[in-house]
Amino acid sequence: MAGIFSKIVAREIPAHIVAEDSNFLAFLDVAPLAKGHVLVIPKKEVDYIFDLDAELYTGIFLFAQKVAKAIETVIPCRKIGIAVIGLEVPHAHVHLVPINGVGDINFTKQKLQPTANELSEIAAKIKLAYQS
Repeated sequence: MAGIFSKIVAREIPAHIVAEDSNFLAFLDVAPLAKGHVLVIPKKEVDYIFDLDAELYTGIFLFAQKVAKAIETVIPCRKIGIAVIGLEVPHAHVHLVPINGVGDINFTKQKLQPTANELSEIAAKIKLAYQS
């Protein structure tokens, strides 16, 4: 049975997609640590990031780099933090989180609760920056 991220890839579940190519998808986290928090996934469902083949493993980070540059152009922050945890959803994914300090990427802190409209606006801005 397909997991939640595979259902997003198949467009069975809606998501605020900011970037996509033939192998990867990037979309806003609906319970973000910060405004502009994006998840980057391979379209192929693989649970553990270190089980990705070499091409997908290097590809996800190259794709994430381009997405991070787009986030930086629209979300005020010092840097884009990156985290790979892999326990909450059994599909390899990379978190890209706009940060101003190391505590901003603490996954135990309370998540934001943006509205669907706020997510749509942020996604549109990041998507435009990604395509530029």
